[in-house]
Amino acid sequence: MAKKAVIKSQKTDASVDAWLARVGDESRRKDCATLIRLMKKVTKSPPKLWGTSIVGFGDRTYHGASRDVDWFLIGFASRKQDLTLYLMNSPEQYPKQLAKLGKTKTGKGCLYLKSLADADLGALEDLLAQSSKNMRKQA
Repeated sequence: MAKKAVIKSQKTDASVDAWLARVGDESRRKDCATLIRLMKKVTKSPPKLWGTSIVGFGDRTYHGASRDVDWFLIGFASRKQDLTLYLMNSPEQYPKQLAKLGKTKTGKGCLYLKSLADADLGALEDLLAQSSKNMRKQA
């Protein structure tokens, strides 16, 4: 049995609304509010602050070869350059939605967007819904 790992960003009781109010740029703050609304809708879970900068939705234990980690189904962070969406599975699994999203970058389990202004929100919502559904199946 894998041992439980303790990771740096733990789920907190800190206010997501207070975190959102501290997002300095008004456009970025609106994008974050939109992501909170979309992720809450698709996961049917309230937002929780993980560490000081990640907003996560849902709970999940990921089982690795050497350790288990408590984390969230999907989440995001407002980083200096991008909005970082944590999907926990490869965004490339959703080519139809990615094609509609516009300019994005992807990484292992992450989707990077400069802003939501040019993104197709319907495609984003569908991608988020599919990702969270697939992660629930893997639990």
